[in-house]
Amino acid sequence: MSTAPTAQAQAALEQEAVRKALSSIERPEPASGLRAALTFGWRGMLKVKHVPEQLLDVTLTPVMFTLMFTYLFGGAIEGSTQAYLQYVLPGVLVMSVLFTTVYSGISLNTDLTKGVIDRFRSLPLWRPAPLLGALLGDSVRYLVAGTVIIVLGLILGYDPHGGVLGLFGALALAVLFSFAISWAFTTMGLLLRSPNAVMNAGFTTIFPLTFLSNVFVDPETLPAGLKAFVDVNPITHLVDAARGLMEGDPDGGAMLVVLVSAIALTAIFMPITTRLYRRA
Repeated sequence: MSTAPTAQAQAALEQEAVRKALSSIERPEPASGLRAALTFGWRGMLKVKHVPEQLLDVTLTPVMFTLMFTYLFGGAIEGSTQAYLQYVLPGVLVMSVLFTTVYSGISLNTDLTKGVIDRFRSLPLWRPAPLLGALLGDSVRYLVAGTVIIVLGLILGYDPHGGVLGLFGALALAVLFSFAISWAFTTMGLLLRSPNAVMNAGFTTIFPLTFLSNVFVDPETLPAGLKAFVDVNPITHLVDAARGLMEGDPDGGAMLVVLVSAIALTAIFMPITTRLYRRA
């Protein structure tokens, strides 16, 4: 009969000791929003470290696109693969980076369905930090995909008249626009029920927008109705801007359209994504 009180007293003493130890330590300041977002961005990089296969879509896939479109269509369209390479490489750069944005929605949906987001909500940090950090981490993937295309193009004989600054400018513009459009795919990731659904819906959206542009052919060769759509497609303006920078003849109008489109996409989909994220 005397054992139970002794055990209870011992437990009370241990709890008191823990309480005193915790109260004697100064409570750390909560992480700032930027620091928390960068931490979650680093989390995205760590996932690649543990699952290197995730880099296939930003390394092997861009290489396949460049080689296939250059050597399959170059002779038929331009009469020479080298001549076609000068035209198509900026477009393939844009296309490869844009295709990677779909995985932003897939990754977010995976975290949602596995309950990871619920764990993040229990942490004392800025609520949008996991969402913003994930997109910042994905921007590194966009840089990798674009760099792979540029390096491969130079190896194949692409001649960038715009020099190094033109190459970096085109890559930066593609990454900026991709960051903006990734908000649309994160919205999709929070609305759909499974990662497969996000992947199917995402590529169903991005494929027509990319192929119905000036990535592969001059819009002047297209039927009037199709050309009208291509001319207003923001991806067409992005390719024009990237092509101009890489060729050393910057297109100020196209760059302005790209920047306005990026701001509009972010202004529309970032609040929607943030609201859905809070309710998910």
